[in-house]
Amino acid sequence: MQKTLLLVDGSSYLYRAFHALPDMRNAEGAPTGALYGIINMLRRLRNDYPASYVACVFDAKGKTFRDDLYPDYKATRKSMPEDLALQIEPIHAAVRALGWPILMVEGIEADDVIGTLSVQATAAGLDTIVSTGDKDMAQLVNEHVTLVNTMSNEVLDIAGVTAKFGVPPERIVDYLSLIGDTVDNVPGVEKCGPKTAVKWLTAYGTLDGVMANADKISGVVGENLRRALDWLPQGRVLVTVKTDCDLSAHMSSILESLTMQPQDKDVLKELFTRYNFRTWLRELSDGAEAGASKAPMVGASAAAALEAPAQGGLFAAAPKVEYETVLTDAQLDQWIATINAAELTAVDTETTSLEAMQAELVGISLCCEPGRAAYIPVAHNYQDAPVQLSRQHVLEKLKPWLEDASKPKLGQHLKYDSHIFANYGVRLAGVKHDTLLESYVFESHRPHDMDSLAARHLERKTITYAEVCGKGASQIGFNEVAIERATEYAAEDAEVTLALHQAMWPQIEHDDKLRFIYEKIEVPTSVVLQKIERNGVLIDSERLGQQSHDLGKRMLEIEQQAYDLAGQPFNLNSPKQLGEILFGKLELPVVKKTASGAPSTDEEVLQKLAEDYPLPKVLLDYRGLAKLKSTYTDKLPKMVNPATGRVHTNYAQAVAVTGRLSSNDPNLQNIPIRTAEGRRIREAFVAPEGSVIVSADYSQIELRIMAHISEDENMLKAFANNEDIHRATAAEIFGIAPEQVESEQRRYAKVINFGLIYGMSAFGLASNLGIERAAAQMYIDKYFMRFSGVKRYMDETRLQAKARGYVETVFGRRLWLPEINSPNGPRRQGAERAAINAPMQGTAADLIKMAMIAVQDWLETNSLQTRMIMQVHDELVLEVPQQELEMVREKLPELMKNVAELKVPLLAEVGIGKNWDEAH
Repeated sequence: MQKTLLLVDGSSYLYRAFHALPDMRNAEGAPTGALYGIINMLRRLRNDYPASYVACVFDAKGKTFRDDLYPDYKATRKSMPEDLALQIEPIHAAVRALGWPILMVEGIEADDVIGTLSVQATAAGLDTIVSTGDKDMAQLVNEHVTLVNTMSNEVLDIAGVTAKFGVPPERIVDYLSLIGDTVDNVPGVEKCGPKTAVKWLTAYGTLDGVMANADKISGVVGENLRRALDWLPQGRVLVTVKTDCDLSAHMSSILESLTMQPQDKDVLKELFTRYNFRTWLRELSDGAEAGASKAPMVGASAAAALEAPAQGGLFAAAPKVEYETVLTDAQLDQWIATINAAELTAVDTETTSLEAMQAELVGISLCCEPGRAAYIPVAHNYQDAPVQLSRQHVLEKLKPWLEDASKPKLGQHLKYDSHIFANYGVRLAGVKHDTLLESYVFESHRPHDMDSLAARHLERKTITYAEVCGKGASQIGFNEVAIERATEYAAEDAEVTLALHQAMWPQIEHDDKLRFIYEKIEVPTSVVLQKIERNGVLIDSERLGQQSHDLGKRMLEIEQQAYDLAGQPFNLNSPKQLGEILFGKLELPVVKKTASGAPSTDEEVLQKLAEDYPLPKVLLDYRGLAKLKSTYTDKLPKMVNPATGRVHTNYAQAVAVTGRLSSNDPNLQNIPIRTAEGRRIREAFVAPEGSVIVSADYSQIELRIMAHISEDENMLKAFANNEDIHRATAAEIFGIAPEQVESEQRRYAKVINFGLIYGMSAFGLASNLGIERAAAQMYIDKYFMRFSGVKRYMDETRLQAKARGYVETVFGRRLWLPEINSPNGPRRQGAERAAINAPMQGTAADLIKMAMIAVQDWLETNSLQTRMIMQVHDELVLEVPQQELEMVREKLPELMKNVAELKVPLLAEVGIGKNWDEAH
């Protein structure tokens, strides 16, 4: 390597690193993904290719000679993303501090600088390694020049280029001329793809040969070639990398100018501190040299980088592991002894389906110590599969341990595994830790899947499900996977889960607030949610069928109304036809356009137009009914589990950054309550014979939380006196006694109360109330004059959010705001609005989770038959036998009220009915 020049195509890697790690932020909210990716890649290159001569080459600003040759060159490229542009300066500083010379030459691209240097290096007796992901650079490859792609670990020498592209390096220019370059907006021959280009070049040798024989090529693509003959020479110039650029103004010679320099540790320390690269900072402090790195704890989504292999790229070398396939009783007994003696065991299941209550168990994996795990296959049934222990036998032997609350369990999304075991009559107990929830509590704004977590915290690429089972039509079930391969995948899941816990738990364990959220709220909530999902809710399918019929009939009537208003029939579900009617025939004003430039007909546009025109209002009514019909009245009966006769939703716990739960398959949280049709759907959620539905709902919870957080004197007084908060607000704003407040004034106050905590502006308030903007601003000013504590809270919260990058709930949940310091005005303002509302919405989410835990604990302690069947925002829904009704009605509001002590009283209101609508 002493006679090697190592060149890095910095401009290529800028974008690749940015898109591989798009959501990395430091504590101030500044983007850091591209910076992290570039530093990581350079550190690895220095370790893997310790060359004496190096350079990192970036594109300079401004036009190049290609722009003069072809004005449309790169015309289709979007401008650099703002979050990437913010990282350019620190990237250059970091590259230099790592000891790499930087080259940026005006008027020519990085490719041309690299091409020229490779020729100069050969003349100086050096071999060249070019680190790039750009296919255009393949034309530079020869016996002295090799390409390496650190993100895919691909190495391209002459044979490698020929194998990859079908033509040798000296024909790459001809190949690119024919197929064109969509990234740089360089046209080729229309409909000539790589296979056609290789076919022509194989037949006629060169581009000139292809052009000379154009009349012999038949078909449409032959006609396209003949039409392109005048263009192809210019296209060839555009795709040719220059190798004779004048670099004398930027360097004297390779041997003198491009030597690796010592690291500037002071600059690196400052950069690593500013951008929260704590692992690298510790390495510097310990005196370690730059080598293979570990991922910093700030983390990032590595979704795009997950295609890279375990070695190289953004990942460390895979650790040494020992995975055992358990096929005998002796092995199983040994592992049962191991897990019984372990302080903590990671457990995971492999199944036939993601639908937990209908999935069959295929295997179980266990891990008690780093690097060692086991997989117990129980239902692999492919041809020549080895004999396995039976599912029933394995579960019988594991059941005592699985149901022992004194044996701590760890998992990644253990709620799912709990369902799988429950399918076979095993009640999982001792749920101590869950890495999904650890990630959610520690960094709620980032992805929490195992692949992302392993990339972020362990710098490991895990085996993906698609790599084991395939994708699309060719995908196989896990029971068809060869046991040897299944062991690699499944045992890794358990082993990585333990490693993730060891990486993340210390971050939570030593933070009292986060530990409370994790141990007292999220983990027990997961256990309760499993029970709620298992309980399910009874649906009256016949009633839904009648409602579906009624909705269909009403939609036909509305459809005819729309035809009458349009003056002709048209497809109400076709945006194109809708646009022609609204903006062509009726000439309604265009509110906004789609990305393609057509007038938009989305819901926001229709709502705006509906203020002044009848047809958009009718269309909105039609869409609302269509959504109810397709999402609920048609779909819900089909989702009834035949084994239970009930609908079982899934509550996603680690989705909303505020801590709220998300219901899906089906979504039971979005059924409208303000429309008659929506309420009718709730009528179909019924209690079985001998029971009733009980609904318990926190009253005005977010306003009460606002009073607590802001400590506003007037708000605290109103709630302490059990006053109507909207009437009290109206009295303050309008300067009248509460008993003098009229209904319209109370409505104004209600809109203001809720609007301001969601960051509503004077413009938004004016639009909502249908008043002038000046009048809306006057109401806001009066509100803040009378509720000065609220104004103080809002101002202080914005400042704290900007300083810390997050806000907190009353109980300490961290609500991250990556855009709070964004230079993009709308994004920053959106984050500021979220900073004000998130603590209230997040605290409300914490409270309802604490209420769920308290209620479930009370039900189990008293051995009641009452079951929680739904959680909808601030509401708990229970199915209560008649004989337990009085006890539940009396105890429920007390339990919900006493889960926390705020500066204002919590109030839960209880409703009862034969169905959900009656009870709410």
